[in-house]
Amino acid sequence: MVRNITLSNGKEVEVECLSCALTSGLIEPDGGVVFESEYFHAHQDVAYPIKGLIIIASKRHVTCLDELTDDEKIDYIKIMSKIRQAQREVLGIEYVYYFYNEDTTHHFHTWMVPRYEWMYEFGRSVESVRPVLLHARNNMNNIENIQYVMEAINSITKKLNE
Repeated sequence: MVRNITLSNGKEVEVECLSCALTSGLIEPDGGVVFESEYFHAHQDVAYPIKGLIIIASKRHVTCLDELTDDEKIDYIKIMSKIRQAQREVLGIEYVYYFYNEDTTHHFHTWMVPRYEWMYEFGRSVESVRPVLLHARNNMNNIENIQYVMEAINSITKKLNE
């Protein structure tokens, strides 16, 4: 099933699977690939312009954690830990919310959503994340914020690939 996806830069793309399009290079996420391993692809979220909002997506088209091989599971934890450390060291991100859902049309992927002070006006629980994301998409898609996000992508990518 082909879906229309609106990217954070406002472009609309038609894809059957966004993760397939991203991990294969058909769609280039803003700032490019943040980190890549044999099994996973990490990039700035393509829909929400929030500094340090990283997606870790499996390269294989699976949807559930228990479908990962043992090698993929080990790689996943190592990559997530490495990215989290870089978020803290390079971007000063103190807290992160992690999400993955199995009823998606994309591959297995995890959202690493940083928490910034401005986000607390939407609440302090997991329920605040959706309003935060929508606020970012609708109100932070400006040149100044996109530049801020791109600088963060470059900084975190540099750290992760040292």
